[in-house]
Amino acid sequence: MTQADIFSGICGFTTHVEAHMNGGNCILSIESDCEAIQQLATELSQVDPFQEISFRGQGPQILQLAAKHCAHAACPVAVGIIKAIEVEAGLALPADVTIRISKRQP
Repeated sequence: MTQADIFSGICGFTTHVEAHMNGGNCILSIESDCEAIQQLATELSQVDPFQEISFRGQGPQILQLAAKHCAHAACPVAVGIIKAIEVEAGLALPADVTIRISKRQP
């Protein structure tokens, strides 16, 4: 099983993702403080990892559901879910992903 804890930033919301493979599908458990991500989670219980890692065809189901439920385009949760799926499916090595934001005075 692969786990991801996603801290979304200034909104203060945290999302916990658990992913495990069952045959060719990745089974997901998603818990979040964010109502939009909770709604996304109700529609996202399992995915085909190969569909989720490519923009080919219809693209990732996760990004489609994020656009449907989450009004904030910069929300990192969808990408965090995809990263957990990649690792669980053996398509990527486990490594933290970081975005550091700073604002400098001119």
